[in-house]
Amino acid sequence: MLKKLFGFDPKTMSVRTEVVAGFTTFLTMCYILAVNPNIFSHLEGLGYDSRAIFTSTALAAVIGTLLMALYAKKPFVMAPGMGTNSFFVFAICLNMGYSWHFALTAILIEGVIFFLLTVTGIRMAIVEAIPKSLRSAIAPGIGLFIAFIGLQNSGLTDPSSATLVTIGDLKDPDTSLALLGLIIAAIMMILKVKGGLLWSILITTIIGVPLGITHFDGMVSTPPSVEPLFMKYDWNNVFSKDMILLVASFLSIDLFSSIGAIISVASKCGDIDEKGNPIGLKKTFTADSTAIMAGSCLGVSTTTTFVESAAGIAAGGRSGLTAFTTAVCFALAMLFSPLFLAIPNAATAPVLVIVGVFMITQIKDIDFDDYSEGIPAFITFIIMPLAYSIADGILIGIIIYVLINMLSGKWKKLNLTLYILAILIVLKYALL
Repeated sequence: MLKKLFGFDPKTMSVRTEVVAGFTTFLTMCYILAVNPNIFSHLEGLGYDSRAIFTSTALAAVIGTLLMALYAKKPFVMAPGMGTNSFFVFAICLNMGYSWHFALTAILIEGVIFFLLTVTGIRMAIVEAIPKSLRSAIAPGIGLFIAFIGLQNSGLTDPSSATLVTIGDLKDPDTSLALLGLIIAAIMMILKVKGGLLWSILITTIIGVPLGITHFDGMVSTPPSVEPLFMKYDWNNVFSKDMILLVASFLSIDLFSSIGAIISVASKCGDIDEKGNPIGLKKTFTADSTAIMAGSCLGVSTTTTFVESAAGIAAGGRSGLTAFTTAVCFALAMLFSPLFLAIPNAATAPVLVIVGVFMITQIKDIDFDDYSEGIPAFITFIIMPLAYSIADGILIGIIIYVLINMLSGKWKKLNLTLYILAILIVLKYALL
């Protein structure tokens, strides 16, 4: 039955491992339940209910992740994405002056377009058009990206106006605890402790109690209603130029972010074919496009595959049972939010750094001796952390790949789809 539901193979998989992996993934990404309400609280003056967004965020994660678990049968986890939430609030609503109803409508339309691109095979064609060297660069790039996020969240690195990034204050209790958590997580992995990443999170959280870093403010609370945000669309300007530009902006960001995340986590669990393409990609894309539409109904920004899925994969998760466990955790979190939100950044940030180490290993598949492959690949994975954007890393990598191969006489390596992609990307940066 588990095989039919989740693609679980009892010969090579363990129920215990899958459940621990799912819980590990949840603990590394449950920060979204605290971050999203904080970001969307800036729209309260515009009539947005930032209390309801907590429940909406959890429900969007449950729906999207269940689709991955039961339909795609993958250990991939979905939730409203970081980056697009800030783009939604600060760029679209506060800077450009659009209403949040208008932005939600754009996300719904984006989800419909993604679904159509999936069923027609266009999204799969885009993945296949990306050169193998660039696909191999995506996982290391995302590894560097999430490790960088982990280092920032832990306080081990600190943004600086003079040097852009500098070492953090190691005397700070939170930073010291995060450093200790990193050591604990590393030891767990070296000793091959089952569920080692989960144990490191729990141990670090407990150590934070006497240090005054971990604070428990109760156990249970009633989740707020999603009614203030449910289906609050603006259909009056759906055919306007502004709507077209807004949908195009979301599409360009989310298309390559989702492709990057899915390729990287699929590579991590070995779920790729001989050409380096993720297996069962059409079902995965169908699940994520459906989740985008469902999330917009609940009033949240774009729901996407989280790269933190790699934490569960690193813990041994390989089937939809891992994702199902994470979905159950998000459902329970709506009732036990004070308990889950008590886990400090110092406990989860080290896990992101360790996951970054796991994902960087695919760099060995890139032929750096062939500069026509190595240079675009390097640009792809180095831009992701430095520009703080998975999508921009892939987009710039494609442009560089096409230009240097075309201008150096290696144009036979390029295909029509890749040329079209490069032209559209250039237009995206020129017009959007």
